[in-house]
Amino acid sequence: MARPPSRRPGHNRKAQYGLFASYVVAVSGAAIGLLMIVVAMFDPTGFAVIRAGVAEITRPVSAGLKSMVSGVGTVDERIAAYWRAGSQNIMLRRQVDADRTRIIAATAIAQENARLKKLLKLVEDDGSEVVTARLISSSASSARRFARLNAGRAQGAMPGMPVRAPEGLIGRIHIASPNTADVLLLTDPNNIVPVRRAADNIPAISTGMGDGSLEIRALSAGHNPFHPGDIVVTSGIGGLYQPNIPVAVIVRVEGEIAVGVPLANPARVEAVVVERPFEQTVTRPGPAPAPLPDAGNSGNAGVP
Repeated sequence: MARPPSRRPGHNRKAQYGLFASYVVAVSGAAIGLLMIVVAMFDPTGFAVIRAGVAEITRPVSAGLKSMVSGVGTVDERIAAYWRAGSQNIMLRRQVDADRTRIIAATAIAQENARLKKLLKLVEDDGSEVVTARLISSSASSARRFARLNAGRAQGAMPGMPVRAPEGLIGRIHIASPNTADVLLLTDPNNIVPVRRAADNIPAISTGMGDGSLEIRALSAGHNPFHPGDIVVTSGIGGLYQPNIPVAVIVRVEGEIAVGVPLANPARVEAVVVERPFEQTVTRPGPAPAPLPDAGNSGNAGVP
């Protein structure tokens, strides 16, 4: 029968030293634990200091172990995120495309709201409006310059009524049918508008040149007072167009005339306002008031 193995290390000094060291560590740990219990019971302040010191000493080790545990705990999440990265990228790209479409639509809506707010302010500030309508077409190549309005006699739009946009004057109604009307644009050679320079009220006449520009000719003969960049507005002289409606900006000067471009481009303007013709009021002098009786002679009126 084989001899049972002995638990003693025998003559192996390394094993003996290891066993002795383990005993020493165990006894020392027990002694230190017992000492800590005694200190905690009889000197809580000292125990708190000792615990704080131990915490400071072991802080790097604790932080390292915490990071290691956290990293090991999130390994499965990282692996799953790696496998789902492709599908997530596709979803994010689709979301970016959808957001880009929404941004474009929101920008267009903001521009439309700004234009309608200008038009609404125009309608609120002025009491001569008849109807608000839209330009549905305009001539671009013909020598005559017309635009089609989606409002006619049924909506109150009559021939001769001015048509304006938030940016400035468009023209006047030339022909009106029941539900549509043709607008004679400012750039038509048959459209003549009395204007003035906004800076100093120099009077002039605006005439369409048939090519999308306007001829601005000052009423005063001789020197041409206009310069590139000048703004001209309606003067209200002769009626029809209300005063102070923006008309054009001067782009160049050619001898006695100045060439301008309309501030309101019919190709870009949608909403317009049809107004009643402006009637210039003329103040006529009334009869002279009767002279007052002389206060000094009023008491002697019956004395011969």
